[in-house]
Formats: sequence, C-alpha cells, structure tokens
Amino acid sequence: MKQLLQNLKTGEGVVADVPAPVAQRGRVLVRAAASLVSAGTERAFVELGRKSLLGKARERPDLVGKVFEKVKSEGLLSTLRSVREKLDESHALGYSAAGTVVEVGEDVSEFRAGDRVACAGTGYAAHAELLSVPKNLCARLPDNVDFESAAFATVGAIALQGVRLAEPTLGESVVVVGLGLVGQLAAQLLKANGCRVFGVDLDESKVELAKSLGADDGCAAGPGVKDAVLRWSRGRGADAVLLTAATQSDEPVELAGEISRLRGRVVAVGLVGMNVPRQSYFQRELSLRVSMSYGPGRYDPEYEERGHDYPLPYVRWTEGRNLEAFLDLVASGALQTAPLVTHRFPVEQGERAYQLISGDAGEPYLAVLINYDTARELERNVGNRSSKLKAQSSKSGARVRVGMVGAGDYARRMLLPHFKAEGVELVSIATASGVTARDVGERYGFARFVSGADEVLADESVNLLVVATRHDTHAGLARRALERGLDVFVEKPLALTDEELDALLEAAAGSGGRLTVGFNRRFSPHARAGREFFKGRRAPLSILYRVNAGRVPRTHWTQDAREGGGRIRGEVCHFVDFMQYLTGSHVTRVYAEPVASDDRESVDDDSVFVTLKFADGSNGTIAYLAEGDRALPKERVEIFGGGSSFVIEDFRAASGYAGGRETRTRLRARDKGQREEVRAVCAALREGGPAPVPLADLANTTRATFRILDSLRTGEPKAVNREP
Repeated sequence: MKQLLQNLKTGEGVVADVPAPVAQRGRVLVRAAASLVSAGTERAFVELGRKSLLGKARERPDLVGKVFEKVKSEGLLSTLRSVREKLDESHALGYSAAGTVVEVGEDVSEFRAGDRVACAGTGYAAHAELLSVPKNLCARLPDNVDFESAAFATVGAIALQGVRLAEPTLGESVVVVGLGLVGQLAAQLLKANGCRVFGVDLDESKVELAKSLGADDGCAAGPGVKDAVLRWSRGRGADAVLLTAATQSDEPVELAGEISRLRGRVVAVGLVGMNVPRQSYFQRELSLRVSMSYGPGRYDPEYEERGHDYPLPYVRWTEGRNLEAFLDLVASGALQTAPLVTHRFPVEQGERAYQLISGDAGEPYLAVLINYDTARELERNVGNRSSKLKAQSSKSGARVRVGMVGAGDYARRMLLPHFKAEGVELVSIATASGVTARDVGERYGFARFVSGADEVLADESVNLLVVATRHDTHAGLARRALERGLDVFVEKPLALTDEELDALLEAAAGSGGRLTVGFNRRFSPHARAGREFFKGRRAPLSILYRVNAGRVPRTHWTQDAREGGGRIRGEVCHFVDFMQYLTGSHVTRVYAEPVASDDRESVDDDSVFVTLKFADGSNGTIAYLAEGDRALPKERVEIFGGGSSFVIEDFRAASGYAGGRETRTRLRARDKGQREEVRAVCAALREGGPAPVPLADLANTTRATFRILDSLRTGEPKAVNREP
C-alpha cells in the first residue's frame, strides 16, 4: 500500500510502498478515504528533520542526556550506531483520517465491517491507504458527514478540548489568538456555544475567513490589538483567551495577559512560548490552563492502546467522545470544514503536501487533504528491489534462511547484526507496522516485507523463524512454526502461562524443528569461564545474582499481565536460566518476597528477592531491584563452591578466587552472549545437530518464573515441577 513517510535524518517526505497491516486485537482496520495534514504539528516534524545533528540536539536536550548515558553503558561505537539507525528510521506522518472499516480484531465489538469512521492518533491515523487504529480512537460517522469533513475530527477534537477547558458560558466574549486550522475550528465551536468571538492572526486573510465563518470581529496581530479588543468587549476585556498559535515566541501568552478581564481565563492549546509575565497575570488574577491534545485518555496506554475506556459518569468527555461531539456538530451544520480546504492531493503526490507546508512551494495554504483510491488493490507482500536473494525451497542445501516476525529495538540492535554477520539469507519480515518492516527490511537486506506472521510462516523459502514480537504472541507463533517443521528462535519469555507452555512443548517434542529461546547470558564468555572454573566440583554451588533493574513505568506494555506478563516472566527468566547453566541442574523449588512500597506508581513485583533450590543441592538468590541508581552497573554475580569463588561484574570483567590467589579477566566491551547464541542457532541448523539449549532446560526455567509469581502471591515456597 502507499504511505506517506518522513525520513528523520533529512526531514523530507516520501511516498513509499509498505505492506498493508493485518487485524490485531483491540484494533480496527480502516480503508482510508481522506486524511488531513496538520500544518502546525507536521510542519514542526519537517523542520526538526531538516536541522543538523547539533540543531536536533538543541531541540531535544532530553534525548542528548540519554545518549550520554548509553555511551557510558554500551560504549561510543555502539551508541553511534544506534543513533545513526534511529535517524535512518521513517516516521509515519499524519494523525487525523476517515474511511471505512474493512475488518475488526479480537476484543472489538463496537465496530463492524462497513462502518464509516473517523480515526485519530499519531502512528495510527496516518497518511496511508489502510490504517490499524485502536478502537477507542475511532468514532462512527453520522450519515450526512462526508469523509473529507470527518478527516478534520482529530484537529477538531483538539480545538474542542481547548474550548472545554476555557469553560465558556452563553454570551461571554472570547478571543482566539492564532487562526490556523485549530483556531478556525475553535472560533466556530465557541460560536456554536453561544459566545461572542474575536480572532487575532498575523495573516489578515485568516481573520477575514474567521469572520466569514461566524466570528464577530477580529484584527491582524500588532500594536493595536489591545485597544481593538477593549472596544469590542465594551471596555471589560476578554472573559477567556484561547492561544491556538504555533510559535516559540512568548508574545501570545503576553498578549493574553494584556487583553483579559479581571479573573479571566487563558488556555494554551497550541505550542506557544510559556514564559508567563507575572505582573499582568497577577494584577488580573488570571487562570492559565494548558490543554493536552484531544482530551482525557491522551498519552494513556490503557485507554489508547489497550482499549480500557473511562466510565462516562466520571469522565464525560474523552478523546473518543470528543471525536463524536465534533462529528455531531458537523452533521448539524454548526461547523463548516469545506471553506478551510485550500489544497487536495492524491496520496501518490503526497510529497507535494509537505513541500507546501514547509514553505518550499511558496504559496499560502490552510487545510491540506490527502485523498485515496479506495478501490485499488493493496499490497501485502512488497519485494525489496535491492535484494539479490532468489526464491528457493528451505530444504535446498544447508543455508540458514530467516523469516522474522517483529523487529523491536532489541532485535535491531542485538539480533539482526549477528544474524547478518553469520551470513544467513534474510528472506521475509513482518512487523505490526509495515513502516518498520520496510525500514528494517531495507537496512538488513530482507527480500520481502510482508503484512503479518501468516505470510512469513507460509513462505517455503524460510527454514528458521525468528520471533521478536511482544510477549503474548511468543508461544503461539513458536508452536505454529514448529508444527510446520521450522527451526525457531524466540525471544524471551517462551510463554506466559503453563497452558501455553504445555502446548508449545508438545509441538516441539513432535517436530523436526529445533527450539531456542533468547537466554543469551549462558552463551557469554564469562558464563562459560565460570562453569569451567567449577568443573569437576563435588560440592553444590551458592550463587548471588544482584540486578540493578531500574524502574519501568506501570503503564509500559511489559507490565501488562496479558500483553507483557510482567518483569518476572520477561526478564528474571534470564537469571534463572543462567544459574541453571552454571549448576547444570534444574530448579526444584522457589521462594520469593517482594520489596513492598507505598509508592502507587511502582510495581511491587519489580523489586524482589528470589531463592532457588536446585536438584544437585545448589542454592541461588536473585536480588532483582528497581530502585537503584542508573550509575551502578546493572548485574553482578557471585558464585561460591568447593572453597573457591568466581565473580562476574556486568559481563565486562570476571575474577576467580582459588588457592588464595585472584585471577582477573576483562573484555573490551560488555558481552552478554548474543553473538555466540546466534552463532549456535545457525550452526545447529547447518550441521543438523541438537538445539543449543535442551528443551527440558527451557521448560524448567519458564516454569520457575511462573512459580516465583505464585510464591509472591501466596507467600509460600513452590515446587517447580508441573503437577500431572
């Protein structure tokens, strides 16, 4: 399908062929008919992209700090590679569109195929022919609202939320400063609310447009605005001022202080300078509020991504309900959008829209619409023209031919470079976003970018499936691949429940394919050195593993029980497997206690002490702690046994203590075993040997994490073996 993208390095817009998305849980697939270019927000993206690296750094100093932290932990070369890759990514442009529902995913009952809807959300309601949109960011269209008018709904919801925060009452006098798209719609909304409206803009023609659409008066920005507003408001000043301009200047907020009445209200809707002049705001005892986009629910993953709506009796106006209200006003004739449209482009000419809003075209504009041919057949399989890989059966020769599902940050940084270095053939890649599939596929040379896992699994060329999706899909995808006889490398965790694990183990036992899980630490040089250090031991080991894990917000997807499974399943599994590797023995019993906190933003399971008993008598303790300082290295392992000790410091350095002497080794860079892990997976497929990690080990580690969670809930030790 066609989609309008922006290169983050250059800022330029480009129309690209990307695979069409597939239905996902909680989402609606919408065939777009029209989308609206937000001149303010999207122009800012273009301008940022065109800045030099230094200019980008000045614009986002918060990200510069993260880069320096990454240099300390991962080294300069690794950080530079990550920054370059980030800048090479494509950004999906657009956040306001309308079209027809073609399919709904699991857990969606509010919409059905054939519904006409408006869609919202950056990364969702993009300038693309087919959209995958969370259900809470869709609103059904009234019968008499056309797609072009509905494409304004997100921008209209932004204006509407600003108006709501101003709390206007019938007959009040309100000034709108900045008459771009949001300002024009806000002025009409205020008129629909029974207010008197005065518009201010640098462009006199926009003032006249606002007046033609119902504003009572207005003037061009300049020295005479204060006097003009006083005359218009009968000497009282404005009851409320909406700042809908887009400028880094403080002039709008300063002007609002000068034209407001005593105890007036000021609402910042647009991105304006916020150095508030205390004197004018103090003397008038003004209220200043900042509007957060389209309404309650914005930036809340529970609402936007996971579909948990707020109860209407307590939150009357959410993002979704603001979309509905805007559409109802359009349907009633209280709002007009057609007079705001200055340009229309078919999606194939989408670059022209960005040349226009960036100023390259040198002509005035206001609302710019992208239109789509809704009858055109959409591509779900896009070939990479630069790839030289030819289609052939996965059974031909001993080549490793990779199909990949998912390509998050870890997969791009840690897995794909190592697979590439192993000389594998990268066949097909699917991600939740076709944009990511295209970006990653082109960067690493995949032959095809496809819509979903089904296409990858059906590809006869693939003999190794790499699963790097979110955790809730791991077990199902791995099981399906094994049932097809494919080798599988799946990122941790292997499964989220005993039932998922049982089904997967059954498939693995009856498959000709091998299963490997991304428990990479057992492949690290220091892990192998530690195991060798205690080779031939007769006594059990005692292992202390301290992890300075750091906080992960409660709202992050990994903390969601259904989608991510939490950090015990998702990360503590690494440390359980590492101990299992060192002891060469399975976990038989676990006991866990949380570090409870009164902080409601923290998650108790993020800081835990876990004790493990192994079949050979060894003991392990994992201190997984989220409240430490980031300057402290993340991981430290201390191993004791038979009168000797071995210490691993963040997989950079190790020390062995035996016979009263210390032996130290240090690597050039931290090595947690990812490269050797990938090498082992590829070698097993090429040479026909067993899987790098025995299936029983994978099962034991995974079940141990389930029992750790059981122990946390009950406060009791738990046996690890699954009861028959």
